Amino acid sequence: MNKIRKGDEVVVLAGKDRGRRGAVLRRVDDERVVVEGVNRVKKHVRPNPLKGEVGGIVEKEMPIHVSNVALFNPAAQKADRVGIKVLEDGRKVRFFKSNGELVDA
Repeated sequence: MNKIRKGDEVVVLAGKDRGRRGAVLRRVDDERVVVEGVNRVKKHVRPNPLKGEVGGIVEKEMPIHVSNVALFNPAAQKADRVGIKVLEDGRKVRFFKSNGELVDA
């Protein structure tokens, strides 16, 4: 089970965008996520007339390592660590380590 999933609100802990908040747009692999408005780069794109693409400079989000982001805890209004525990009915759920509240409530 992944501790950080698509759609989660996260806070960047390290890097040039430290302190920024954003939603996880997608998981690239087990170790990298793309966060909305974070790690933006300017990419030079060549025109491709066969596909109808116009060339130019495009600004896009690049992946960031999951160790550099933490889940945002709305109760504490800050970044928080996440744990996984198994409930009595056998479901695995995520919880905030600081206060024990369930993330997927």
